Amino acid sequence: MTKAIDLLKKRYLDNIKEAPEAYIGIELEFPIVNLKQEATDLHVTKSLLSYLPQVLPFEAEKYDTDGQPIQLVNKSSEDRILFEVSYNTIEFALGKVKRIQDAEKRFNGYLETVQNFLGQYHHAIQGFGVHPYWNLNDNSAVKLPRYQMLLDFLALSKNKKDAFLHKFPQYGSFICGNQVQLDVSKENYLRVINAFNKIEAAKAYLFANSEFWGENWPFKISRDIFWENSMHGIFKENVGVNSRSFKTEDDFFNYLAGSAVFNAEREGELYYFEPIRVRDYLLKKDISAWNLKGEKAILFPQEADLEYHRSYQYQNLTKRGTVEFRSVCTQPLNQTFAPIAFHVGLLANLDKLEDLLANSEFLSAYHQDYRHIRHLSIGREQSPAFLRALKVFASSLLACSLSGLTARGYGEEGYLQQCRPKKVEKRS
Repeated sequence: MTKAIDLLKKRYLDNIKEAPEAYIGIELEFPIVNLKQEATDLHVTKSLLSYLPQVLPFEAEKYDTDGQPIQLVNKSSEDRILFEVSYNTIEFALGKVKRIQDAEKRFNGYLETVQNFLGQYHHAIQGFGVHPYWNLNDNSAVKLPRYQMLLDFLALSKNKKDAFLHKFPQYGSFICGNQVQLDVSKENYLRVINAFNKIEAAKAYLFANSEFWGENWPFKISRDIFWENSMHGIFKENVGVNSRSFKTEDDFFNYLAGSAVFNAEREGELYYFEPIRVRDYLLKKDISAWNLKGEKAILFPQEADLEYHRSYQYQNLTKRGTVEFRSVCTQPLNQTFAPIAFHVGLLANLDKLEDLLANSEFLSAYHQDYRHIRHLSIGREQSPAFLRALKVFASSLLACSLSGLTARGYGEEGYLQQCRPKKVEKRS
């Protein structure tokens, strides 16, 4: 176990700086929707990525096995436009910026070009956290080994008679998120993970936007259920809200060692297998695995396999020296940058945030059980008392974020005006 933890520390701590500059990295995923209320036409979506380099300063960076461009890059800004898991979902991965407005300006330019092209074919990008016509679409993975392996791994749940697991292992093909990465230091990364883990209920209240149309799930946010009740959630340490705050670096990495390893590469070929806790992985004599053809193989664990480790907590420490916040649904298009600003402002006001959380009557009333509070907050129905307390808690966090944005001095405060609960409606 000690060796596994040492490897995790190397992976996630080596690139954290003592005093990093405060950059912002943004990843925005959106469903591409057929406005005729039919399945997304994959000929249209694939044509989009072939078209964009003709009119925008992008070039193809990755291709699928058919030779189709699936990821474009703007080498000047490091912005990328790509398919995320399926050809129905487009992602804008924006290169790091100091000011939110700089990212928004570039995004709006790309969005206008994309929408104009899609509009010719009665398609459009829409601001939903679940593709509205997921049940009509071809949800096959992008023809890239990494995505094919991911969906094949998730599909292992089909062979299990376990009521814990939902019946939609292809969910990665139709859920969409709004994610931000912020630079952290060796001094504050644990403080950041702990503090933001405590506010997931308020984020659910402010940014819920992924009802699962067509299924009678009583949730305003389905992404939690998709992740937690899938193969990713076999070990609770691997997904969602952390079950506790961490007192020390070793405490954090002991917890992370409870997350999962589920894939490896041998001689250029990807394999997947039943999830194994990181702490146990190197102790295994051998592992039963499958390749992308479904053929069984026996693998012998290697230390290099932990380079493929990726867990799905809502506050993820990355190998880039950042913390990635990944619990927010894709927002309506005119509110895209609201959650970005919310996170940026809170990080800029971290001391005040920690004081606010330490004295929160709302968190105390629910015994600091942050996972449970998040689960309560994603429900469509909530008790009046809980909802009143949640509103007060969210309002206090908005004020804290506003103060942090003001102190940054970049004029980003206006984005918080877009932070308001929304009623999710299916487009007709």
